[in-house]
Amino acid sequence: MASDYETLIVDRTGGVVTVTMNRPTRKNAANGTMWTELRAVFDDAAADREQRVLVLTGAGDAFCSGADLGDGNNVAGRSGDPYLVQMRALADVALRLHRMPKPTIAKVGGVAAGAGMSLALGCDLVVASDTARFSQIFSRRGLSVDFGSSWLLPRFVGLHRAKELAFFADIITADQAAEFGLVNRVVPADELDEFVDEWARRLAAGPPLALSMTKSMLNNAMAVSMDQALEDEARAQAANFGSADTMEALAAFLQKREPRFEGR
Repeated sequence: MASDYETLIVDRTGGVVTVTMNRPTRKNAANGTMWTELRAVFDDAAADREQRVLVLTGAGDAFCSGADLGDGNNVAGRSGDPYLVQMRALADVALRLHRMPKPTIAKVGGVAAGAGMSLALGCDLVVASDTARFSQIFSRRGLSVDFGSSWLLPRFVGLHRAKELAFFADIITADQAAEFGLVNRVVPADELDEFVDEWARRLAAGPPLALSMTKSMLNNAMAVSMDQALEDEARAQAANFGSADTMEALAAFLQKREPRFEGR
């Protein structure tokens, strides 16, 4: 099922929400309307129990070239507000993606620059075509990093590499991004859709409660002690053992069949 938006194409099929940023003539640069629509779509996806995976991608030959600086007075859908207010609204979009209680995949074909690169890194998994390119372009525009890059980059690549990417704003290839640890997989461009579809189907067939708790614990891993991590794991497993999904997994194992998870 597809939904109509001004800057997005949203398709909900088989438990997978595919969100396509759809401003191809601007390389899917995000204006205020797009940020507002992304926030709404992320909220809908988080609340919809039928949709178990979110895939984020771009139309045409780009993922997202970052914020549309040609629409600078409307950074995050609040035209006329002070820039700090607009940037806090933008940050709210990043937080909604980060807090999404289900797996997210960035499908990156073409350029992912600035906030567009941050948007990709904000997903749980990143799959890039061999023609993809990445850049923390901010400093070339006289800007500091945003949309979570100051938090994301050091966690992915370490502090020195993060500074290199942010200070120089070089354009790196998909293979370089993989070498740095920024993407999970690099695949031929003509295989990108098929590869991501397969990953999304596998995740959609997985146990929603268990995957959600695993995601939350991994996201918090660098902010908690080992003691707290073990306590979090114990509480998560206690919830799992009381769920219908775990009982279904055990029954499926004994009956030598694939489990059918319902998220309860």
